[in-house]
Amino acid sequence: MSTLEVNTINPQSGTTITIGGSGDTVTLGSGATQSGFGGTNTPNFSATVGTSHNLTSSSWTKVQFDTENFDTNNAFDTSTYRFTVPSGQGGKYQFNGHFIVSAIGASELDESGIAFYLNGSLNSNHYSYFANNPITYIGQSLSSVIDLSAGDYVELYAYVVDLSGTPQINAFSADNSGFSGYKIIE
Repeated sequence: MSTLEVNTINPQSGTTITIGGSGDTVTLGSGATQSGFGGTNTPNFSATVGTSHNLTSSSWTKVQFDTENFDTNNAFDTSTYRFTVPSGQGGKYQFNGHFIVSAIGASELDESGIAFYLNGSLNSNHYSYFANNPITYIGQSLSSVIDLSAGDYVELYAYVVDLSGTPQINAFSADNSGFSGYKIIE
């Protein structure tokens, strides 16, 4: 095995440097770090429900994620509860969402759903039905990869059927609700 010791490698001509060949593995030495290539999963954000709020039974309702945990590009708006793709940041994004819905008082929940909306229209969703065994609390979660362009926006919606009352998204703690996303390195 040979060792090549240099401080800088520049191409002899053109702008491409090739390290290794087809099928080779390039490994960094112990303690070495890479920079300037490989990409990052930004923009990324995470938000929670800071204040409990009511939902309209039998209707899709936007969940009010009003508290940010982090937001690398200031792309999540806590007043509109949406993530908007920044200029020049189009691509595939991984989104995750979860929440707990509770019945208020003596009411019971019969059905629940969670959905990501893209530019105001349903993109992906998941439902749970409890017709033969109504319950007081429902937890929902959803993950989805969505291909986005600059200016596209994503929101998280809840759907619930309450048999006799007003359902509510609960803000018991930050762990009980979340909406997050990040750009996938391609």
